[in-house]
Amino acid sequence: MTELYVKNKRRGMAGIGRWMIVPALALLLALTGCSSNTQSVFSSGSGTSTTVSDVSQVPWDYKIVEGTVGDLIGSDMTILPDNTLMPNDNNYATGDKVWALQFMDAEISTDAQKRNEIRLSAWRVIKTFKDEKSAVADMNNLKLLLTTEVDLVGVYKTEFKGETRNFAVVELPTGNRMKQPIDEKRYGEFSKQKTVNVYLEEVHDFADYDLAYAKFRGWAN
Repeated sequence: MTELYVKNKRRGMAGIGRWMIVPALALLLALTGCSSNTQSVFSSGSGTSTTVSDVSQVPWDYKIVEGTVGDLIGSDMTILPDNTLMPNDNNYATGDKVWALQFMDAEISTDAQKRNEIRLSAWRVIKTFKDEKSAVADMNNLKLLLTTEVDLVGVYKTEFKGETRNFAVVELPTGNRMKQPIDEKRYGEFSKQKTVNVYLEEVHDFADYDLAYAKFRGWAN
């Protein structure tokens, strides 16, 4: 049995003024919460249609990986242990330690019910650094942790074989929806609210900073 509370709420970009980086917001898509999963865990909507209404390529994640310079090939170099070929712009020598900034993007298909299917690319090296501190500082400019207020669509409860699970569905300023499990305390609190505060990780594209994608990182209240 499913119990559903649904809020009558405003549409549009309410709450967008709370964002730190306004230009990026227009390009945010539906949130996802687990970068190791190739399927969206925030699939929501009441219909059964799977018609794809939109396909987008978005920045997904960055990480720093320590490596060693291998062979020098002309003006390029290989980075061990994966033998990744990169331009040797910093005049590294064979055996030098390097810290590589790696990037992953995602192809997101969104259907008419605002449900998402996500396909992740392989990690690829886009830049190298001589020390870890510089690499982390550069990555922190591309991944930002933000707090914002979003509209709460509603909360619902499911029961199966005596076990109950609670969920909350929120709507982003762009209009896309996501759901997240919640405990009994938040279920009671959220059933009386029209908006909630959330933590988002905003990931920017290294080649086009205005292109960004935000991922749910927890409840802020």
